[in-house]
Amino acid sequence: MAQCLGPTMLLLLLLWLLLRWSSSAAQNRCVAAAEACTADTGCQRLRTEYVAQCLGPAAPGGCPRARCRRALRRFFARGPPALTHALLFCPCGSPACAERRRQTFVPACAFSGPGPAPPSCLAPLEACEHSRVCRPRLLAFQAFCSPAPSFPDGCQPDQAPNCLRAYAGLVGTVITPNYLDNVSARVAPWCHCGVSGNRQEECEAFRGLFTRNRCLDGAIQAFDSGWPPVLQDQLDSHQDLEHRLLQAGPRSLTTFLVFSWTQFSSWLYFFAVLSTCLSFKMMALKF
Repeated sequence: MAQCLGPTMLLLLLLWLLLRWSSSAAQNRCVAAAEACTADTGCQRLRTEYVAQCLGPAAPGGCPRARCRRALRRFFARGPPALTHALLFCPCGSPACAERRRQTFVPACAFSGPGPAPPSCLAPLEACEHSRVCRPRLLAFQAFCSPAPSFPDGCQPDQAPNCLRAYAGLVGTVITPNYLDNVSARVAPWCHCGVSGNRQEECEAFRGLFTRNRCLDGAIQAFDSGWPPVLQDQLDSHQDLEHRLLQAGPRSLTTFLVFSWTQFSSWLYFFAVLSTCLSFKMMALKF
């Protein structure tokens, strides 16, 4: 860096970073959902618990899968549904957003493993049917997400919210579902039906509860269309921030930046630039 940025350039740089952050957050509902959860004490506490169990440093024997799944079940059982469901069903318009949703909101520790390849779907199905935790949740999912071909959205009237609650109830069980890739909203447990022998039809029927379920697909789309008001307020706040930054005059803009400074990660970038500038000046003084 040949010379330090002047105050005007630093201000313009910060404004650009703020506008970029605001525009990205306003377009990314998963970011809005995460921020709304962070702003809610109960949601953030429960989320911190499962993040610590599921995304923390791996133990010598691998991830603590049982504790991770238990923390996830607690998150979806006790957290505000509008916030927990928003984290789980937020729509993504980019692969980066989809990867974050797939890896963070249903961590790999709870979803896949312990082997490197997914097992036959018959294995987790049988384990679920013998589990006091999983079996009633699977039955609820089958009941509330049962497709109804005669209805446009694939669900019985007013059944979509119950379907989403039942699906969320499966997260943290032995048949924890998750998004399959970063380019679609397709979901399924971590399993396949390629080695199911003479039970191939049974296996495909179980996996089809997730991959070929018009009611579940319609319920997720309906949630997107009826985005909870608390989260819409979060999106509106980002759009309002961008508008105020663009409309503000130099004096009011400076005042706004002073009082809003700590809200943005741009602080880190600013201090890095400032530190570099000071380092160059100290070196110049030595010579």
